[in-house]
Amino acid sequence: MKNFSGKVLFLDRTDINTDEIIPAKYLSEISKQALGPCLLEDLNLEGFSSQTDIQGKRVIITRTNFGCGSSREHAAWALEVNNINLVIAESFARIFRQNMFNCGMMAVELPAETIDRIFTNFAGKETHLETYLEKNTFIITAENEQLEVSFSISDFDRALVRTGGWVEYADSKY
Repeated sequence: MKNFSGKVLFLDRTDINTDEIIPAKYLSEISKQALGPCLLEDLNLEGFSSQTDIQGKRVIITRTNFGCGSSREHAAWALEVNNINLVIAESFARIFRQNMFNCGMMAVELPAETIDRIFTNFAGKETHLETYLEKNTFIITAENEQLEVSFSISDFDRALVRTGGWVEYADSKY
């Protein structure tokens, strides 16, 4: 099972699409590893630099409709090879969300009020998120502040996460 805890990258924008997650010009790469340095290089977000802001981050917290646009596994793969195995948002594009779980990663939806509270209390600070999968809980910490947040994922998605993704799940069942 992958690690779902670590430092948080805040992306305060809606509708971040798969072309911004991994530009289409890299889709001819033959290995997942080759996608790593290209993650979010075309993201248009004031104050954000893919060269400096991604390094060491393990979790993304963002707004609505993350992963919209073209349906491609490459977007999830680019996150995976950068050790970002958890994205938290108000909503996801359906195919992107399922690609995350198919890779043994998590795309967790939280209510808008919760996302707003997290951004208000933690964005701009060095923030760490700890995931307790069995308790369906995140603990978010920065400086002297801590927030416990409950989440839910389906039993099937949980099984994909536990086994490491769809291929491993299918191997264990069939």
